[in-house]
Amino acid sequence: MGQKIHPEGFRLGVTRKGETVDFKSSWYSEREFAELLGEDLKIRDHIKKKLTRAGIADVKIRKAAEQGEVAVDIHTARPGIVIGKGGAEVDNLRAQLEKLTKKKVQINVREVNRPELNSALVAESIAEQLEGRAAFRRTMKRALTSAMRSGAEGIRIQCSGRLGGIEMSRTETISEGRVPLHTLDADIDYGFREAKTQMGQIGVKVWMNHGVHSEADLEGRH
Repeated sequence: MGQKIHPEGFRLGVTRKGETVDFKSSWYSEREFAELLGEDLKIRDHIKKKLTRAGIADVKIRKAAEQGEVAVDIHTARPGIVIGKGGAEVDNLRAQLEKLTKKKVQINVREVNRPELNSALVAESIAEQLEGRAAFRRTMKRALTSAMRSGAEGIRIQCSGRLGGIEMSRTETISEGRVPLHTLDADIDYGFREAKTQMGQIGVKVWMNHGVHSEADLEGRH
């Protein structure tokens, strides 16, 4: 199996601890599936472009079947940047999304309390440092040490591309602790970001193990 399957898609039947549903998008439609899916992609792309430095960990979208409303939960490490002074930024973002979707949009800003334990934010931090010409090995090692010190049971970081500016691209991986990718009960958090450097794009992947769910955690979630 190797790395050919997405860790989150692999575990869709085994939801995260403390949550009944952990889908990126929560809605159902038979006739308008393609249109609604395209709408989700437009919303995510717009948020990522507008809030590039806001530390966006995740964007979750919920849609009501009859009301035609869209609820967007933005999980961020820097809520002040998303909200803005007096809520100006979030109001501006809401107006842009309503213009984009032609529907009423509700935005909820959720703060990520421990960004060093969120794989998407760890990958984003590494990508930002690589864009600033930081040494890739030192950057990866610093992120790994910080996550393990904060309580992660295991972490694996992989960078691929023209590392260090050399002509031939390669892949470098470092890991510490346990990261059991084939264990369905394991709470594996996965994040991916791209660093756009002068020498080309460098892909950053992070797998983080937050422990193994007990039978009590998984009861009634299938």
